Amino acid sequence: MDHDLANHGGHSGHGEKHGDHVGGHEDHDGGHGGMHAAHEQMFRRRFFVSTLLSIPVLLYSETLQSWLSFSVPAFPGSEWINPVFAVVVFAYGGVPFIQMAVPELKDRAPGMMTLISMAISVAFVYSLASVVFPTSSAFFWELVTLIDVMLLGHWIEMRSVRRASSALDELAKLMPDTAERITDSGDTEKVPVSDLSEGDLVLVRPGASVPADGVVNEGDSDVNEAMITGESRPVSKEPGDEVIGGTVNGDGSLRVRIDATGDETTLAGIMRLVEEAQSSKSKTQVLADRAAGWLFYVAVGAAVVTAIAWTIAVSFDAIVIERVVTVLVIACPHALGLAIPLVVAINTSLAARNGMLVRDRIAMEQARNLDAIIFDKTGTLTEGEHGVVGMETVEGVDEDDALALAAAVESDSEHMIARAIREAGSERDVTVLDASGFEAMKGRGVRATVDGQEVYVGGPNLLNHLDSEVPDSLTDFADEAGENAQTVVYLVRDGDLVAAFAMADVIREESYRVVEALHSLGIEVAMLTGDSEDVAKAVVKKLGIETVFAEVLPEDKDTKVQELQDEGKLVAMVGDGVNDAPALTRADVGIAIGSGTDVAVQSADVILVQNNPMDVVRLVKLSKASYRKMQENIVWAAGYNVFAIPLAAGVLAPIGILLSPAVGALLMSLSTVIVAINAQLLRRVDLSVTSLPGMPASGGARPAD
Repeated sequence: MDHDLANHGGHSGHGEKHGDHVGGHEDHDGGHGGMHAAHEQMFRRRFFVSTLLSIPVLLYSETLQSWLSFSVPAFPGSEWINPVFAVVVFAYGGVPFIQMAVPELKDRAPGMMTLISMAISVAFVYSLASVVFPTSSAFFWELVTLIDVMLLGHWIEMRSVRRASSALDELAKLMPDTAERITDSGDTEKVPVSDLSEGDLVLVRPGASVPADGVVNEGDSDVNEAMITGESRPVSKEPGDEVIGGTVNGDGSLRVRIDATGDETTLAGIMRLVEEAQSSKSKTQVLADRAAGWLFYVAVGAAVVTAIAWTIAVSFDAIVIERVVTVLVIACPHALGLAIPLVVAINTSLAARNGMLVRDRIAMEQARNLDAIIFDKTGTLTEGEHGVVGMETVEGVDEDDALALAAAVESDSEHMIARAIREAGSERDVTVLDASGFEAMKGRGVRATVDGQEVYVGGPNLLNHLDSEVPDSLTDFADEAGENAQTVVYLVRDGDLVAAFAMADVIREESYRVVEALHSLGIEVAMLTGDSEDVAKAVVKKLGIETVFAEVLPEDKDTKVQELQDEGKLVAMVGDGVNDAPALTRADVGIAIGSGTDVAVQSADVILVQNNPMDVVRLVKLSKASYRKMQENIVWAAGYNVFAIPLAAGVLAPIGILLSPAVGALLMSLSTVIVAINAQLLRRVDLSVTSLPGMPASGGARPAD
């Protein structure tokens, strides 16, 4: 027997074992799909060999000869054809199922393999006994047919799972094997990608794949990122832009400075996330596992009752054994073991292809039942790129001087507001003084010493912290800015509030459609921000959002999530995955948006590769569609037992309807095929926002697959 087959036990009978096959990806052939391919080939080979060996058994079966009105020539020793070939088929095709049942019995978790083993063992023992103690009917043809059908079902299952689980191997193939590294002399040398180091400069020719994450150092081109981000249009790249390893360069030539290699690349992070999602266990899968366990006891109980009833009715003979075996065959949860893992594998790969990386499958399932979704404002519902659109100073303070002071304080900060102030200073050509003692005040602003003066720049929380008095002129300016959905940043010099800057952050066009789409799904939308109450209210008024939390410090964001949860709501939090980490962790579903390149974000359950809030709607749609498929598959997988077990037990025997073990195996395998086909239909789910109720045709459709 193949060693790998011995280790395969429980894989398909229990959903939790599905993840055991998610291995490393050091090479393309040893990946997840490769292991499933090996199992698929084993079962394929055993099926064909066993089927070939079963032909003589079928031909020399007296029962089949009688049913089909044919005969085959007899010869000395022909009476041994059935037992000899049946024993070979049992040893080659049947014993592996028994060996795969051993882990289930050791774990005291009987399931599909245990049931199959019981069925074929009873049939085998009875058949051998019939050779020594002749009975009215032989059982050999039922035995070999049962084993053949089980092997066929397992082969089909492995083939389906292998195809659905190929996402990791497809991702691995995106990364090129070699790269053209530029030497100090300016020449190029071809090296394995594994030899690249951070800081290396590589040449990416037109049509070639980017070998690792990096920043464009020289050149202009369009890069196809569809396989990583789901973005269907090529993305323009120029010096300073980031590129992702595995994406495909367009017509231009790029020189890229490598800043991440190996396990630190985005692609490696995506592979880990997909791997985690495929190996984690969902609530529905737990239900399927329990159902398989319950089915074992139901089958055993039904078999005992069947044996007693038939023994009382006709006395103990071959018919009783046949009824017991048929009950056990019908009860085999072959399809149940496939029902959830196959849907999950397709769901995970489908999500990844659409820029949604699912780390926690339970969160993916919960997304379908969300009552409320909280969005962080800046960079999520808005563009996140501020600009100074207005300025007000107190009497005696020149605007250029105030802007120069603010730019000096913000000279060491990379915050978007800091960049906006520096850009405004650059546009006015102000002279920026040197600053020292820079300090970032979390959730409040920054401070520094400029020309001997202590200078602060920050929002409303800064004024509360400093207990500063706001002059009437600045109060009026702030009120007007708030009405226009603008953020106000204050300048405090030596304890005195001297200026205010109005910062505009444009609402994303997609945000209007996202709010409308979520409302059409019956989901409450809330917005959370550290900005002032006026700014927050102006934004939610435009978007039609019903709940707003304003002036919230990062450390307090999770309490706002808790507030909605305390109302009995299932809550999702959508943020940048870093400052919002506590809130993402607190939420029932944590969604990091625009953090596809930051694979270190461990607080989110789902990572949306693109900075597009529309993907939140797609996530909810995919969650609903996937869960529906899981439920349908469980019904298909277990529902046929409700119908077939009584027939197998012989409740309709008085009117001449009896199911043989072979027919029972055929019904079981038919349910497996139906489950596999139904799971594949998930690929047809329409993830375009235009498919939502009330959405306009301009909703930005994106094909699901």
